[in-house]
Amino acid sequence: MPCCRSVPTEPKDLPVTSVWNPQRPSPMPFHRYRPFEDRVDVPVTDRSWPSARIDRAPLWVPVDLRDGNQALAEPMDTPRKSRLFDLLVRTGFKEIEVGYPSASRTDFDFVRHLVTGGAVPDDVTPVVFTPARTDLVDRTFDAIAGLPRAVVHLYIATSPVWRDVVLGRDREEVWRTVRKAAEQMARRAEGTAHVRFQFSPETFNLTEPDFVLDLCGRLTELWDASPDRPVTHNLPATVEIATPNVYADQIEYAHRHLARRDAVILSVHPHNDRGTGVACAELAVLAGAQRVEGCLFGNGERTGNVDLVTLAMNLYAQGVDPQLDFSDIDAVRDTVEHCNRLPVHPRHPYAGDLVHTAFSGTHQDAISKGLAHHAHLAAESGVPAGEAPWNVPYLPIDPADIGRSYEAVIRVNSQSGKGGTAYLLRTRHGIDLPERMRPDVSRTVQEATDTSGREMTPKELYELFRATYLAESTPVRLHAWSAYEEAPGVHRFVCTLEAGDRVGDYEGTGGSPVSAFVDALAGAGHTVGIVDFAEHRAANGDGTVAYAECRVDGRTAWGAGMGSSAAVQAVLSAMNRAAR
Repeated sequence: MPCCRSVPTEPKDLPVTSVWNPQRPSPMPFHRYRPFEDRVDVPVTDRSWPSARIDRAPLWVPVDLRDGNQALAEPMDTPRKSRLFDLLVRTGFKEIEVGYPSASRTDFDFVRHLVTGGAVPDDVTPVVFTPARTDLVDRTFDAIAGLPRAVVHLYIATSPVWRDVVLGRDREEVWRTVRKAAEQMARRAEGTAHVRFQFSPETFNLTEPDFVLDLCGRLTELWDASPDRPVTHNLPATVEIATPNVYADQIEYAHRHLARRDAVILSVHPHNDRGTGVACAELAVLAGAQRVEGCLFGNGERTGNVDLVTLAMNLYAQGVDPQLDFSDIDAVRDTVEHCNRLPVHPRHPYAGDLVHTAFSGTHQDAISKGLAHHAHLAAESGVPAGEAPWNVPYLPIDPADIGRSYEAVIRVNSQSGKGGTAYLLRTRHGIDLPERMRPDVSRTVQEATDTSGREMTPKELYELFRATYLAESTPVRLHAWSAYEEAPGVHRFVCTLEAGDRVGDYEGTGGSPVSAFVDALAGAGHTVGIVDFAEHRAANGDGTVAYAECRVDGRTAWGAGMGSSAAVQAVLSAMNRAAR
């Protein structure tokens, strides 16, 4: 019975169209394409993968140097390949597909470079790729001669459309071709314990399941696979044709029915034609796959191979050790971009320039509060913030875990709100805005970004704050002043004020220097009411930062001040802004 025939349809009493869904048939010729169940039968009965959980990493196998390299407009030369190989080793990959030595002199030479240069660590196994032709098998074995260990990967297309259109062979002819190449591999590896075998029925996901099992079973027997020298059967979604659950069904069926299962490493190689390569790989692991082939950041033919960075970091975000080191994700990305000469998308999960960035005001506010809450809980628990359990809104992982700084998390443009602005001013410039002042500053910032239409850098944000709230006061200027406590709880403020073309000396008293200054202003004819006031030590410890909200003739405004006279400057700035 084909998979997913039992997918529920809309009840018959519901109309095909409805008031809430105005979509209508498109003019595109969708009738030219067949659903997957008309192309391949998946004999699934009961499924176990939906209730499975991934609690450990599979064996990751990067194919950047072969499959990824074949997808580049400018294939890598030996220096670029060497740099990428070194990165893969440092990251922690233990089985690495290094090339297709029978395909080109460059690939052959690179494999020989690894052999003669002693570049392969003792715990890393290179994989080489060969089609099912005896002469190309020989060329492949010539390339790996001298390697302490290797996997030779044999492939042939197996699905009906490839057999009929590309190969012109029936099932038995395909087997004879595979057997001839496999026997040559066995002969070339005879007497060595360091070479293992791998087989890929290319286009597996479009191949009849019984044919896949037959080919794999015969090869397992021919190569005399055993638990201490297992064969790898790699089942690729060469061209995605269905939703990921279908691939999971296919993998689970193979997992249950492969011959000598304890002597087989079940591997998958998903592509991304439907944009679901990551989902296919994750569901395949749930279904019994033990090994996953893919590329860093998903480079590959057409829409690419499955993305190993995303897969590994998805495990990490669930508290599972990915057994790979992406603690400096930017260095990994820079190396891959250099070697592939392809950019990584700024919205790429985990590694993109913008992936940990929030422009939206509500997002910024949630992240800012979340970071503060995380720091508080860590301090309360007596553990470093970098080791405390992570639970911050909108950030599935701590950016610091992959070498990112918090500075890139929140950025400001016309979509941003008070939380992001306040966060950047506090973390970059030590300006800790009072809660009541944040909406006012946010409006000022949004007006500037709406006008410019672009993002505002933290430096520009600070300059705008200074120009708006800390600028030299007008129309009233304070030329000179002094304050002292003339009796307990009684402060006197003496100053020289300039307003227009008038300059005069004034004094006032109050319970604090600020209230005494307000009394002096009243003596000069400026009635000021303080609505809110806050101050804190400057981030560098040099003086104070003060904020004042003042009312003048029914209008209110905020001002700020810095240094030893911060409180007075803040009141004067707020008064002048309210009086304009």
